[in-house]
Amino acid sequence: MTVATYFDEMSYGPAPEADTEARDWLARHKSSFGHFINGAFVPSTSGKTFDTFEPATGKRLAKLAVGDKADVDKAVAAARKAQVSWARLPGHLRARHLYALARMIQRHARLIAVVEAIDNGKPIRETRDIDVPLAARHFYHHAGWAQIKDTEFADHVPVGVVGQIIPWNFPFLMLAWKIAPALALGNTVVLKPAEFTSLTALLFAELAAAAGLPAGVLNIVTGEGETGALIVDHSDIDKIAFTGSTEVGRIIRERTAGSGKSLTLELGGKSPFIVFDDADVDGAVEGVVDAIWFNQGQVCCAGSRLLVQEGIAKLFHDRLKRRMQTLRVGLPLDKAIDMGAIVAPVQLSRIEALVKKGLAEGAELHQAQIEIPKSGSFYPPTLLSGVQPTSIVATEEIFGPVAVSMTFRTPEEAVQLANHSRYGLSASVWSETIGLALNVAAKLAAGVVWVNATNLFDAAVGFGGKRESGFGREGGREGCYEYLKPKAWIGRKARVLPNLPELKPVVGDFSAPAIDRTTKLFIGGKQARPDGNYSRPVVSPKGKMIGEVGDGNRKDIRNAVVAAQAASAWSSATTHNRAQILYYIAENLSGRADEFAARIAAMAGSSAAAARAEVDASIARLFTYGAWADKFEGAVHSPPLRGVALAMPEPLGVAGVICPPEAPLLGFVSLVAPLVAMGNRVVAVPSEAYPLAATDFYSILETSDVPAGVINIVTGSAIELAKTLAAHNDVDAVWAFGSDELSATVEKLSVGNLKRTFVDYGKATDWNDRAAAEGTLFLRRAVDVKNIWIPYGE
Repeated sequence: MTVATYFDEMSYGPAPEADTEARDWLARHKSSFGHFINGAFVPSTSGKTFDTFEPATGKRLAKLAVGDKADVDKAVAAARKAQVSWARLPGHLRARHLYALARMIQRHARLIAVVEAIDNGKPIRETRDIDVPLAARHFYHHAGWAQIKDTEFADHVPVGVVGQIIPWNFPFLMLAWKIAPALALGNTVVLKPAEFTSLTALLFAELAAAAGLPAGVLNIVTGEGETGALIVDHSDIDKIAFTGSTEVGRIIRERTAGSGKSLTLELGGKSPFIVFDDADVDGAVEGVVDAIWFNQGQVCCAGSRLLVQEGIAKLFHDRLKRRMQTLRVGLPLDKAIDMGAIVAPVQLSRIEALVKKGLAEGAELHQAQIEIPKSGSFYPPTLLSGVQPTSIVATEEIFGPVAVSMTFRTPEEAVQLANHSRYGLSASVWSETIGLALNVAAKLAAGVVWVNATNLFDAAVGFGGKRESGFGREGGREGCYEYLKPKAWIGRKARVLPNLPELKPVVGDFSAPAIDRTTKLFIGGKQARPDGNYSRPVVSPKGKMIGEVGDGNRKDIRNAVVAAQAASAWSSATTHNRAQILYYIAENLSGRADEFAARIAAMAGSSAAAARAEVDASIARLFTYGAWADKFEGAVHSPPLRGVALAMPEPLGVAGVICPPEAPLLGFVSLVAPLVAMGNRVVAVPSEAYPLAATDFYSILETSDVPAGVINIVTGSAIELAKTLAAHNDVDAVWAFGSDELSATVEKLSVGNLKRTFVDYGKATDWNDRAAAEGTLFLRRAVDVKNIWIPYGE
């Protein structure tokens, strides 16, 4: 064809990116790589290897080492040895190392981008213009946190050795998301890249060593799922950071239960893409291109569920189908393509199977009739319309270039459809009415919401999900806390559980007995008899019965959870209102301080002065959280675009609380008050040994304008009631303070809906120590941060 022909037809010609340097790099290593441990490449101890393939051609790319237990042990030992020295470095020196890594990425940006495109199959346009620059941005941003860590996080220290497991869809970018904050804050890393896409991690390790990163600070162990499991299970790793499927995330949550490991999970998604009838239709169509056909749809936050208002549905779908026809699918190194290859044949087969299931369930198929390479793993841009909300393609993550579409009539229906998912990672809202867009954004169960945009990311803006999309945040200040632990909790000793005294028989006492009274449960703002109609005695240290409480069971927990759900208005109450009610509670407790002190002294056998001090501390703590209720605020991030990202703390929802056995009133208040202050509704299980302080407390709640269902109290066995709360799919979080068995049980049973857990692993907390038992340490765990991106437009 001649140049004139191209001008006449306006068709695309091939624009291949040279891969010479990338192929030379592979050749220098003889297309064979060991692990990177303690600053050098080393072969696998077992000698086992596996092959990695080029998605676009199916050809073998390289031979990689299979990490076994001996390899992981070596990597962890190197990281442990380096961690102390790395953490002791002044923040400025760590900042200089991260700055050097950022500059190193920029110097070798083209090589990294080409290796990534070859190894993953995504277009060079994306690796060159998005993945690699954003990875450098993460190291620059976190160099700043390293510089100011000692002032901004003065009451925190590094977690220690971090095990990181990253996925194959954004291999280099995910590496930066994980490594940059870990190193900035004084941790060392053992990272396992995905078996399909390990090459850029190994390239980064080589370049990082050349940039002067100390040996042992960063270690890369390659392998398959078994290698990842070895990292998860390793007893000398302090934290696991995982990005991948929800199914594997559940396994990791279960395997780490009770280990004391810190854990963050960034998992799957089925993100809604909501288009209102006043939206810029052409802009929204381009948004769909970026939402679902970016990276071949292999994006955890892909806008794969299109929700289109009925009035514009036909127009929108017509324009979307027309736009699909202009997309180009081809070899990743062609700079003029829009979509590259699916990462592997097994993933291609999964996409094809799910589309067939969607068609069998009544969806209408539209695929772009465009040219696709005959060899390799490729799939065309696909739209399934007329999808029912319960169809498998509407509920399951396809992880491919497949958008599913359905319609809605009202904003309320849009929110209902959007939240009809077990996931909660991200969402996009398209409307020219900013008030409507922000109102809907606030109601969506998602960790990230983009307004008139999609798939925007920045190192300064936290990213992470809700529900079965995982927990924890990556990026920004909120992401830094995931790699730190409180100084005040270092050195906590194992809790000594109280021995419950036995009831002694009364002999020779003919005085009139006290009038019998069995304390009830407190559910939905009312006193309630326990479902099983059993009670538990409360015995003084001298063996005298001082009262009885109801023995709650799973049905009582069910009723309490239903009551808490019905009190959802508390989550949208003004912060001033929540603060005022906490002050009312403190005021009414103050008026009965002597009564509560006497009750504590009788139950626990403490002195009158100590009991009164506990009551006074409880009043002060209520005031603290009354003060924080309207002051624990979000932030306005300024990412590098014309716009802002609003970091909004949101309540978790319904939280179960297992109170510690000690400090029966102060422990109860210290856990319930921060949750309530942040808008959560609580089902609390008081101290099993000394429950009467909490059951007396509900008479305070009844006179303090606390809405029914906001605080529910169920007495009984801590471990048995914790099992029910942790397994309950309508409970969003469980805080459990008690035995190590209790912590392990709660974490293990939380896997059903991957609820947030906050446990103490049987370590005793000094509830009178404000640094250890009060303030932002608890408030941060009482909220999720939703980041709402609002571009200004032009």
